[in-house]
Amino acid sequence: MTADESVEDELGAHVSVAGGVELAPERAREIGSSNLQLFTKQPNRWAEPEIASDRADRFRVARDQRGIRVAGSHDSYLINLASPRDELWRRSLDSFRRELERCTILGLDFLVTHPGNATDGDMEGGCSRNAEALTTALEEVEGRTRVLLEITAGSGSSVGGSFEALAGILEGTPSECRARIGICFDTCHAYSAGYDLVDDYEGVWAEFDDVLGLERLELFHLNDSKHPKGSRKDRHEHIGEGTLGDGPFRRVMTDERFLGIPKLLETPKGDDLVTMDRRNLARLRGYRTGMDGSGAG
Repeated sequence: MTADESVEDELGAHVSVAGGVELAPERAREIGSSNLQLFTKQPNRWAEPEIASDRADRFRVARDQRGIRVAGSHDSYLINLASPRDELWRRSLDSFRRELERCTILGLDFLVTHPGNATDGDMEGGCSRNAEALTTALEEVEGRTRVLLEITAGSGSSVGGSFEALAGILEGTPSECRARIGICFDTCHAYSAGYDLVDDYEGVWAEFDDVLGLERLELFHLNDSKHPKGSRKDRHEHIGEGTLGDGPFRRVMTDERFLGIPKLLETPKGDDLVTMDRRNLARLRGYRTGMDGSGAG
C-alpha cells in the first residue's frame, strides 16, 4: 500500500519523529495507516523541549493533508506518578504536565501513561499519588487531549498491573477530571499480568467491564508477547508470533464491541521502520477479512 492510498480502518502504529514531529503523519501513511502514536520528546531523558508554534502548525497541516484521523502521544518512561519519593514525584508531575501541554499544542487526541511504581510496596498509596498527580495536571492544562491509563505487565512494584488498580486511580480523581481519563489496553501487558486472553477471552472482558466498564476502553496497543501468561515481563513480539498467537488478535479484530476503537502497534520495527509494521498491519486486517492464510474468518 502506498502513502497516497486511502486507509479508513482504525489501525495504526507508533511512528518515529526523527527530524521533527511534523514528519510523523507521512510516516504513518507510509505504513498504510491513518492513526498514529508518537513521542513528543526523547522518552529516556528528563529534558523538556518546547514545541514552537510554527512546528505545531506544520504538524497540524501535515496531519490534515495525510488524513490522520487519530493521533496521540506516549509519555516519558522516566515519569513515576506513583513514587513515594517526594522529589521524584514532583519531577514526574512537572514532566507529565509539560507532556500534556505539548499534546495540547499539537492538538493530539490522547496521551498514554504508565501508572508508575510504588517502590515502598504501598500499592494503595501509589494509586492515590498517581490520582493526585493526574488531577493536578488535568486541572492546570485544559484542552481536548485525553489521558489514557495503560495496563502494565505488573512487574515489581508496578501499580498498573490490574484492572482494580486502574479503577483505584480513576476513583481517586474528581469527576470533572475523570471525564478526561480512559484506559489503554495493551495485549502483551495484560497477558503478562495474568489476564488469559488465549483461553478465557470472554472472561477477561467480563472482568474488565465489571471493574472498569467497557465504555472506559479508548485505545488498544496490539502487541504479541515473548513471554508466557503471568510472566510479569514486558517484551513485545510480532503479531501472531509470540505466546498469544493468532487467536486473541483475530477475536479483537472481529469483536463488534471494539470495531471503532483505535488499535496501534508497538511491535519490533526492524531495520527500515516500514516493512515490519506493514506486515503486522496486514496480518491484523487479514484476521478481519479471513485473508490471513489460516482459513478462519
